Amino acid sequence: FSLKELHSIFPWLVESIFGSLDGSIVGWNLRCLQGRTNPTEYSVALDFLDPSGPMMKLVYKLQAEEYRYDFPVSYLPGPVKASIQEQVLPECSLYHNKVQFPSSGGVGLNLSLNPFEYYMFYFAISLITQKNSPVTHHISPSNSAYFILVDTYLNCFLPTEGSVLPPPSSNPGGAIPSPAPRSPAVPFTSYGMHHTSLLKRHIAHQPSVNADPASQEIWRSETLLQIFVEMWLHHYSLEMYQKMQSPHVKLEVLHYRLSISSKHHGSPAQSSYQALHAYQESFKPTEEHVLVVRLLVKHLHAFSNSLKPEPLSPSAHSHTASPLEEFKRVVIPRFVQEKLYIFLQHCFGHWPLDASFRAVLEMWLSYLQPWRYAPEKPPQSTESVPRNVSEKWAAFIQENLLMYTKLFVGFLNRALRTDLVSPKNALMVFRVAKVFAQPNLAEMILKGEQLFLEPELVIPHRQHRLFMTPTLGGSFLSSWPPTITDASFKVKSHVYSLEGQDFQYKQMFGTEVRNLVLKLAQLICQAQQTAKSISDHPAETVASHSFFSWFRFTPSEMNGSYTGNDLDEIGQDSIKKTDEYLDKALEYLCQIFKLNEAQLTQMMMKCGTDQDENGKKQLPDCIESDNGLILTPLGRYQIINGLRRFEVQYQGDRELQPIRTYENATLVRLLFRLSSVLNERFADQMDVLCSREDFVGRFCRYHLTNPDLIRNTRYSPVVRDRTKQNWGPRISLRFLASYRTLISLLMIYFIASWFYIGPVGCTFIILIGYFLYAVIMTLFSEKWKPHEH
Repeated sequence: FSLKELHSIFPWLVESIFGSLDGSIVGWNLRCLQGRTNPTEYSVALDFLDPSGPMMKLVYKLQAEEYRYDFPVSYLPGPVKASIQEQVLPECSLYHNKVQFPSSGGVGLNLSLNPFEYYMFYFAISLITQKNSPVTHHISPSNSAYFILVDTYLNCFLPTEGSVLPPPSSNPGGAIPSPAPRSPAVPFTSYGMHHTSLLKRHIAHQPSVNADPASQEIWRSETLLQIFVEMWLHHYSLEMYQKMQSPHVKLEVLHYRLSISSKHHGSPAQSSYQALHAYQESFKPTEEHVLVVRLLVKHLHAFSNSLKPEPLSPSAHSHTASPLEEFKRVVIPRFVQEKLYIFLQHCFGHWPLDASFRAVLEMWLSYLQPWRYAPEKPPQSTESVPRNVSEKWAAFIQENLLMYTKLFVGFLNRALRTDLVSPKNALMVFRVAKVFAQPNLAEMILKGEQLFLEPELVIPHRQHRLFMTPTLGGSFLSSWPPTITDASFKVKSHVYSLEGQDFQYKQMFGTEVRNLVLKLAQLICQAQQTAKSISDHPAETVASHSFFSWFRFTPSEMNGSYTGNDLDEIGQDSIKKTDEYLDKALEYLCQIFKLNEAQLTQMMMKCGTDQDENGKKQLPDCIESDNGLILTPLGRYQIINGLRRFEVQYQGDRELQPIRTYENATLVRLLFRLSSVLNERFADQMDVLCSREDFVGRFCRYHLTNPDLIRNTRYSPVVRDRTKQNWGPRISLRFLASYRTLISLLMIYFIASWFYIGPVGCTFIILIGYFLYAVIMTLFSEKWKPHEH
């Protein structure tokens, strides 16, 4: 193919591989392509899209001719799209000099991208746009072709060892030119400091782009990282996040949410908050999306930690450091920190309270532990002794203080609302506690908080932003500020740049957070007690309910009481894991916050008293009112987490209960009709017999259901009094419709046949036996009780 033909089919080819932006074309569906299920297609796709494969060779070939391709602005992340549509230039240099007005008759703004950018834009955004792909089997995201390609591209363009491999060139000795600066096609106003690409520093004073090979590796590395960060993380703007922290705005947004949930239309004054609500919550990341971001975070830590040690002489550093080394130095604070923080804040606040939050949690913990991805690995020992966090990481912790402290408080608030008896939820609490309990980490976090709380000197308004951004008009590396000795100023710069000047910091080791930790410790004790009570149920009881209950003529469920618990389905192994996780988590929390052991012992004893003498749960926490008992917030929590419960019983006509799963529906209806006919015909006679005070009367009262005499049961905590109905003595044959009763009778007849006893004789023996049993029960019962079938 000629270059013109390749140029014309390139957009079609990219869309055929990664799918269309609107999701109507699935493409190769790389996110669902796995080697285990489709080995041939998997291998072909990876070879074709490899950094040295045919597709990338085509990209470089078109790059050499400086072709441009249009990418619609409407498919960019929300904050970027909004700023461009308002003709405000985004801070990211990726969008500079690329926005084009639509041609005559065209619709919408477009970005004018070179082939490499166009390819990577489609590759990155396909993770977002192709959400509803048809899946016929279980997919493991970490084994998909897409996940492997992300890892391959990161290793190629952001190498931890050596330099970026040069792109193949069709010209001997030549190189693919980097994108030249273009004049802006639309007037823009920058809403922040005007950053230029790192590449421009290395080509600004060079007569030829091809003269400096370093510019090529920096351009591709920076472009790849910017595209990944923008497409995967930049869905929530910093300005909007800071605005949402205002209590007034939170209240207004809450009013708006309540208004849209009601049938009435919202007032016109809420239109701005409607836009705010939609703007902040329209994008919902998936678990797969978070896993890919975690892969990016882990690789960036490894990439940044592969930085060579700084020379002793600053002048030597300025002359010998390569562009890639300088890029490693600033890659996390310059490109990732702000957007990842806002992304995590949104996930912590909006992710469902279920086990899928584990993906977000692990991404957060990966970012908090850059030492795990340092090149110097500790010797593997047989004992699992936690490694001491080196003092060299103090600067990273201080410059990312909010990642450790504010997000930890956010996790505490989530943990207090989850069911800690669940092994998956218990594991998440254990993982966080274990990470923060690493030796020396809590001390370094406390040191960072002390630096932030130091008395503040005179700081010009918004001067803190200079530590994150260069001066006007230059590269962020060429104008990077000199080393600042004031560590306190660095921490305050980090906090105020993310949270705004009016931010009220909540200390991680302060009284308020400590009280939250004590609440969590109390819930852990309660969850341990609940797990213990479940595991203490004897296996014989379960067996008796599952086997011997088949021989009972009167099933226990017919009284309508609920004696089980959903947690019984967890299993003994899972309960053991839960107890282990919670026990270690409590130990780690004591280490981190120096909790008083006497306090914890008293708390655990208090939790132990939740069991009464019979081993049954007490009633949930309630308060008395004119309308009866009312649940407190603690009582609601106890019910939700299975810690306590009310005894739920069916209080209506037992003959009209819904047909149970252990009953034959046809027999229930037929026996009900038969019972109704007998009760209507012999109602007077049964009433006379049951009113007698002799042995016959007691015998009849034992067998005939008499709802006139109601047992003393506890009703709903809300309704104190109930209207009692008098159904009178009556016959109930419904017990004969139970599969348990039928199978028991069949087994008795089957056993009797071994002794040559026919059906008639066996029936006579059963009736005689039951009559004798009923006579004995009537004679020895202290007082009669209504017999219920």
